[in-house]
Amino acid sequence: MALLPSPSAPSNLWKRGSISLLGSSLPSLNTSAAFPNCRRKLGVGITKASIAVEQHAQETKVALLRIGTRGSPLALAQAYETRDKLMATHPELAEEGAIQIVIIKTTGDKILSQPLADIGGKGLFTKEIDEALLNCDIDIAVHSMKDVPTYLPDKTILPCNLPREDVRDAFISLSAASLADLPPGSVVGTASLRRKSQILHRYPSLNVQENFRGNVQTRLRKLSEGVVLATLLALAGLKRLNMTENVTSTLSIDDMLPAVAQGAIGIACRSDDDKMAEYLASLNHEETRLAVSCERAFLETLDGSCRTPIAGYACRNEDGNCLFRGLVASPDGTRVLETSRVGPYAYDDMIKMGKDAGKELLSRAGPGFFSS
Repeated sequence: MALLPSPSAPSNLWKRGSISLLGSSLPSLNTSAAFPNCRRKLGVGITKASIAVEQHAQETKVALLRIGTRGSPLALAQAYETRDKLMATHPELAEEGAIQIVIIKTTGDKILSQPLADIGGKGLFTKEIDEALLNCDIDIAVHSMKDVPTYLPDKTILPCNLPREDVRDAFISLSAASLADLPPGSVVGTASLRRKSQILHRYPSLNVQENFRGNVQTRLRKLSEGVVLATLLALAGLKRLNMTENVTSTLSIDDMLPAVAQGAIGIACRSDDDKMAEYLASLNHEETRLAVSCERAFLETLDGSCRTPIAGYACRNEDGNCLFRGLVASPDGTRVLETSRVGPYAYDDMIKMGKDAGKELLSRAGPGFFSS
């Protein structure tokens, strides 16, 4: 099985837009008349990624919209997907230079030597992007929704979710067809306590390394080098990177309940920026937004952090209603508590279902459950 193909950038990747790295030395322009909410900044830097890089040194046109994103290949793929949808929907954004992509390095990207739970948990991949949004360095922020805390910073809103990708987890190994085929003592790498606890619950003989961090390419490289015998990655990310050839098998929802909001992209803007809110409203996929809202209500009720193994998934069932499934586990996987709800596929009903499921599992778990 081939690992680590270089993601190929579409031929129009750098057309009708630009890319910059926040923190570069940028010329200052007075654009307050065109952008009343902020004093705009324009600049072009050079970013290093696993895709083509082009420097627009001579560009002078002020971008109509600046997209803030992390710099990983997956984050950039999500930013380009957002850009392409905006360009297809709004002719003025399809003009040369109308959209600029701004790369922002987050705390979660800077500190890779420690487990996420040890360096702060919530907001590790969003804090600096939120700050750039509030400082008017960007106009919209593109996030993986499973990285977004259940609270949003003041003066920001998240009115848009793009259509959700496959929510399942992918099993990847060079020596085994599935988790069940791994010999006792095999090392499985993951950065997710949710995955660790569910793996150990079913396969307690495996050795799960929980600080298996880095972007998709880094994790696949570590796998190929024999650091671990297997790993689990979100299938959604592999699909967005066109890297599904690396998938050994796909885990069912019954075998591995996904993270809250897994596979969903969220786009935020400032609450006083009506123009950006209008742009984002045109991209919103309401079925995804409602499902994610249900799952996040569940997570918020549990007050989950990176130290808490929590999983939740809401979808439309064959009757058109919402089916929600939730799970909490002890970190060592010895105890797993699950619940489910069925109700109307409507915002208020789905929020209530998520909260009610969270309250039930809190009650069943009891004091000290998550420290076991």
